[in-house]
Amino acid sequence: MTGPRVLLVDDEPMLRLVLRNHMEPLGFEVAEADSVEHAKEVFRRFAPDVAVLDYLLPDGNAMDLLSALRSIDPEVPLVLLTGHGSIDLAVRAMKAGAEYLLTKPVELPALETVLLRALEGQLTRRGNGAPREERRTFDILLGKSPAVVELGREVEIAVRSEGPILLFGETGTGKGVLASWLHRHGPRRQKPLVDLNCAGLRPEFLESELFGHARGAYTGAVAEKKGLLEMADQGTLFLDEIGDLGLTVQPKLLKALEEKRFRRMGDVTSRRIDMLLISATHHDLVKETRTGSFRSDLYFRISTFPLRLPSLRERQEDLPLIATQMALLLCQELGHPEAALSREALAAIVDYPWPGNLRELRNVLERALLRAAGTELRPEDLRLEPPGEASGAGSSTLEEHEHRQIEKVLREEQGRVASAARRLGISRSALYQKIRDGRIDLSRFHL
Repeated sequence: MTGPRVLLVDDEPMLRLVLRNHMEPLGFEVAEADSVEHAKEVFRRFAPDVAVLDYLLPDGNAMDLLSALRSIDPEVPLVLLTGHGSIDLAVRAMKAGAEYLLTKPVELPALETVLLRALEGQLTRRGNGAPREERRTFDILLGKSPAVVELGREVEIAVRSEGPILLFGETGTGKGVLASWLHRHGPRRQKPLVDLNCAGLRPEFLESELFGHARGAYTGAVAEKKGLLEMADQGTLFLDEIGDLGLTVQPKLLKALEEKRFRRMGDVTSRRIDMLLISATHHDLVKETRTGSFRSDLYFRISTFPLRLPSLRERQEDLPLIATQMALLLCQELGHPEAALSREALAAIVDYPWPGNLRELRNVLERALLRAAGTELRPEDLRLEPPGEASGAGSSTLEEHEHRQIEKVLREEQGRVASAARRLGISRSALYQKIRDGRIDLSRFHL
């Protein structure tokens, strides 16, 4: 049985030889082409699982080749290599169908990682019978900023393990997206992913959701109920906002994780479980273990692999790519004609501080697509504050800026938290937490 088939398209024989010599010992079957026309012919005959394309070729460039290969087989992931790694080129390549872009000289371990990620995504799509329009999902690891490169390295280690994973970072940084990615690419991908947001739930309700209950366990329990631990057996349980887990529930979850067994509420029978736990929080759990609001033994149990998701402020150089991919995916979701972000709009996106991170960016782009008159998004469609106004005067801190932004939106929404949370691109529970942390008096905004 042969391994995954890779097509290498480059007019430099020595580079092709180096890549071939690296890939074949890893189990890849490799074919080569040295021009646009040759690549199309080999692509049809060889039927690769993934193709690696150089940007500049003797008879054209990768932009022409990307669209040609997409028309032959739209399911094959395409990786673009270029010595000209500009943002403009990357944006155009993504629109033309490239899923990944690497700059020359390419690091062989990085190329290997990208190929494996592309192949795993392809197998998942084909295994699930996903239609063409669902083929592409948002790539949470898109970009080449130092923070994302470091996250990518840690993710590659965590995804191959069975140890509990803790995702932490600011609200809206994509913790739920990464949890889904980890499940889809992990060893339990064929089993269920079960999720629960712990924020704002009463302890008794959380306990019932996690462990289930026997009939008659409490008033209103007229039938037995499976808990999420039971439903996630052999698969993955994702507990979002685990920092909001009440102190009465924490020891019960710890016991279940340590013993790999639990009892439903009101039941005497123990049930065994085998699952991967992924947790997420925007809280500083280390600090909360010191104050006693989160158990230190539970923290150590859930954080074998802690993964920090960077804010968009730390990914400023990635923002044009992120915004472009997100806009393309939103066009698919909304049934909107493909729309491009103008250079001015991209510049405005880069200059904006994004306190709500990816979630806020998605909301801004979705509103802009629904509002835009044509197929190009302009700065006025985004309706962002000017950078000077958004950042405040002098050397104000990020917390001070965020505090002012929240107050501004609450004032405009007349104190309606749900509406303000939607505009800020964060969850209602997260906004309530920020209101408490900032000691904001909601009564000042009600008319």
